[in-house]
Amino acid sequence: MNTVTPILQVENLLIMRGGAQVVNLARFTVLPEEKVAVIGPNGAGKSSLMLGLACLIGRVGGRITFQGNEIAPRDETDYRRKIAMVFQEPLLFDTTVLDNVAEGLRIRGTRRSEARALAMESLELFRIGHLAGRSAHKLSGGEAQRVSLARAFAVRPKLILMDEPFSSLDLPTRIALAEDLGRILHESGTAAIIATHDRIEALRVVDRLVVMDAGAIVQEGSPKEVVENPVNDFVAAFRRTTGSVG
Repeated sequence: MNTVTPILQVENLLIMRGGAQVVNLARFTVLPEEKVAVIGPNGAGKSSLMLGLACLIGRVGGRITFQGNEIAPRDETDYRRKIAMVFQEPLLFDTTVLDNVAEGLRIRGTRRSEARALAMESLELFRIGHLAGRSAHKLSGGEAQRVSLARAFAVRPKLILMDEPFSSLDLPTRIALAEDLGRILHESGTAAIIATHDRIEALRVVDRLVVMDAGAIVQEGSPKEVVENPVNDFVAAFRRTTGSVG
C-alpha cells in the first residue's frame, strides 16, 4: 500500500511571541492538493501559525518538513520561493496592478516578458484582467485583495498560505471572492491553508477543518464531521456563532 507524502508536515512546533507561548502543535499535516482551513476565535494562534509555517517568524522548537525534506534555517529562502502567502491586508506597491502581480516572478528570476504574461494570466483567473494598467492604490478593498491573490498564484506555488484573506471585506465581496478562490484552488490543484475566524468562508473552499484554541488544535476532520460532531463545548459554541452548514 502506497503512502502519500504530505506536502507539509509539522511536528512539535512551538512558537513564542512577546515571551508568551502562542502555538504548540504536536503534529499538523497537509497532503498534496489538499485545502485546509484553520479556524478559531481571535487570539487562537492562527496568524502566528501561518507566519511560522512561512518561516517569517522563528520557532522555539519543532520541525517543519516540506515535500519530505526538513526545512533548516539555511533552506528557508529556497522554501519561501516555492510557496506563497496572502495577508489580511493587501500589501501592494505604488505601481500598476500588472507590475504588482509580476513582482514575485521577477524576484524569482523570471524574464520580464514572461513575468508579465504569467501575471496577466493570473489576473484573468481572478476576473480582474481589465485592471492591469490601473494604479494599485486606486482599487477597492475587494479588488486589492484579488490582486494580492493573483500575485500569489502567479508564481505557481506548491503551497499557498492565506491569513484571514476576507476579513476586511463586506459580505457580498467575501462570498464572491471565496467562491472564485475555491474554484481556482481546485482547478489548479494547489495545496492551501487558510486561517479564518469565519467557518462559513472556510466551507466554501476547503476539504478539512482544523479548529484551534490557545495555540493548540482542539479538533480536526471533514467540515461535516466537525460541524455535526463537535468534541467539546468550545467547538460547539464556536460552531453556533459562525453559522451552520447549508
